[in-house]
Parts: sequence; C-alpha cells; structure tokens
Amino acid sequence: MGKTSRTGASPAPRPDKKSVWRTGGTTVAAFVALLYLIEAVDQLGGHRLDRNGIRPLQTDGLWGVLFAPLLHANWGHLLANTGPALVLGFLVTLAGQSRFLLATAIVWLLGGLGTWLIGNVGSACGPTDHIGASGLIFGWLAFLVVFGLFTRRIWQIVVGFVVLVLYGGILWGAVPVLNVCGGVSWQGHLCGAIAGVVAAYLLSGPERKARERRRAVSA
Repeated sequence: MGKTSRTGASPAPRPDKKSVWRTGGTTVAAFVALLYLIEAVDQLGGHRLDRNGIRPLQTDGLWGVLFAPLLHANWGHLLANTGPALVLGFLVTLAGQSRFLLATAIVWLLGGLGTWLIGNVGSACGPTDHIGASGLIFGWLAFLVVFGLFTRRIWQIVVGFVVLVLYGGILWGAVPVLNVCGGVSWQGHLCGAIAGVVAAYLLSGPERKARERRRAVSA
C-alpha cells in the first residue's frame, strides 16, 4: 500500500511564474544585502578587507578572484553598482535559477582570472588592486544581450534587446584606456563581459543541441 504506478500519473506541475520571480528577486536582493553587510564590516575595520582584491600576476593576488566582487572602495562605489546588480541579476534569474548560479560562477571565476592576467595593462602607476561587483555586472549584461541569440527564444531576444537599449551605454566602461593611474577597472569590465558571452554560449547548449537535432531530422 502507499505505492502508485507510473501509468496514469499526473505530470509534474510547472513552476509558477510568481514563484520563479519571487525566488529570483529574493536571491539577488540577498546577494546585494550581503555586499552592504561586507562594506559595513570593511568600513568599521578601516578598509582592511579591500586589500584582498585582485592583484594582477601576483600569486597571493589570485585570492582576489574569489573576494573582489564582494568588496567596494566606499559606499558611493557600492551604491553605483546596486541598481544594475539588482536589475540585471534578477533578469538573469529568469533564465532559470540553476543557469543563474552557473552563469554567475563562470563570470565570477573566468572574469576574475582574466582580470588577474591583464589587470596591469594600461596602468601608469604600477601594480593595481581590482575590487567591486562591476565585473560581475558586466558579465550579467553581456549574458543577457547574447543569450537569446543562442537559444533563439523570442522573449529572451526581447530581454536582450531591452537590456542593450537601457544599459548598453555602460559597455563603454569595457573599452581599454591606456596610461591611466587608478580609477575605473576597464580590465575587470572587459573580462567580465567576455566571460558573460562564454557563459551564455555554454548554458544555451540544450537549446542549440535541440536545434541541431531538428535540423538533422528534417534533412
């Protein structure tokens, strides 16, 4: 008793859209709240945490790949990243919670490693220390812009177009600027954006493979 046969079993219910939006919104809001908590601790500790950013081509600077997106120079720096992080992060969650986590991990690690490799390029003041969630934000932005092109799903293409119109201007922050000292980390922005494209390609694999199977059947 208590067992049911597979025959005639009702299909698993699809996730409710409101539930998906609520989960996505909660996830991104919790992440941003964590950034504010870390910045508060950093302020109380005299900004000692900021020393754990990405220091290019230094062995101990590799730890910054893990910590840099969580650290900010000051409240103004964090406030500037808050709006884009909330909006773009939430939109990425609409592709699915697992895809959001994987895309974030790819951008976080791949973008961070790229910054570690080229972070001193164009710097006129020697070794640099890269911190901030902007590399992650650029990765989410690039992911959203190209993901629909890989999946060929209309609503994802529309999301990508809207994001490009509203936020495309910040992509200028990924354009290399040489012979500067300090300021905006275009290296982190560029590597984050490239990692976002890589994440979109990898995570659109199921749709691309399904499209190839349909072509093979129709051929």
